[in-house]
Amino acid sequence: MQRTDSEAAGVLLGKVGRAGRITLNKPKALNALDHDMALAIAAALEAWAGDDGVDLVVIDAAGDKAFCAGGDIAALYHEGKAGRFDTARRFFADEYRLNRQIAHYPKPYVAMMDGIVMGGGVGLSAHGRLRIVSERSMVAMPECGIGLIPDVGGTLVLGRAPGRLGEYLGLTGFRMKAADAIFAGFADRYLPSARMGEAVERLEASGDPQAIEDLFETPEAGELAGRMEAIDRVFALSDTAAILAALEADGGEFAAATAKTIRRGSPLSLAVTLELVRAARADPSIETALAREYRYTFRAQTLGDILEGTRAVVIDKDRTPRWSTERIEDLPRSEVEAMLRPLGEDELTF
Repeated sequence: MQRTDSEAAGVLLGKVGRAGRITLNKPKALNALDHDMALAIAAALEAWAGDDGVDLVVIDAAGDKAFCAGGDIAALYHEGKAGRFDTARRFFADEYRLNRQIAHYPKPYVAMMDGIVMGGGVGLSAHGRLRIVSERSMVAMPECGIGLIPDVGGTLVLGRAPGRLGEYLGLTGFRMKAADAIFAGFADRYLPSARMGEAVERLEASGDPQAIEDLFETPEAGELAGRMEAIDRVFALSDTAAILAALEADGGEFAAATAKTIRRGSPLSLAVTLELVRAARADPSIETALAREYRYTFRAQTLGDILEGTRAVVIDKDRTPRWSTERIEDLPRSEVEAMLRPLGEDELTF
């Protein structure tokens, strides 16, 4: 069947051979996910779940820079500054429902994570059954730097990472290449970018993930496995202030660089991220992880730092956000609790 444009301009949807095919198609915007795209993908997945002509789903992206660099936060910024907070809330709710749909999808869902994979891109890939990275892949959850949290079920992926790696990745936004993404549990296999097209063609023709097993290779060694002793020691500490104090007292190059990175994030986002990663580790359910994340994102534009973080990083690009609390050590515990209280009738439902 011929590929067709969906109602959402940023994504191509259709059936090719035995595969349901999703191609993110906003390469100039690094394939940033918007609300219409999320709804269109969800509708296609629902249709293909009951379609006997579809054996698996393959998602990839146009361009050579990014699979998906995250959600379209610039649009949400302008809506939020105008006092239209429901726009972001509706987007996050529907995006999170899509993330859950992917996690529970009844057919193999194969993500070709070639290029930048951040935020919303993690939500479109990390919950799938087969997640493939290349030498061009760069995977990260850098949301604390814009006053958000690792959402889209990211706290669950982080909570499942080895040792205390989830806390480290969530607080620092460390950019993982292929081997580190596999080690951390964000990806499964490595394939050179030049062979991605061949892999997709085989999947379309066969409808069987095993059809590409012989294509996989071993990526260049990563950094994280060799740092686990230090990461586990420091990132098991009780809170973000204690973690920072230990890093700044260490004196080593890695500790100093890590502390400097964390200091750039929103203190509120950092504290909430630490709590949610640990909550997801204790209760590893995609539904509860997403519901907790939504409590934060529902309030992010009114009580959090997302508007200021987006202004500093995306809009004005001055990289000097003025967070609501300047230092992590000064953040009242009550503010963290306020962001994570149940939402009552606004609680995320599935």
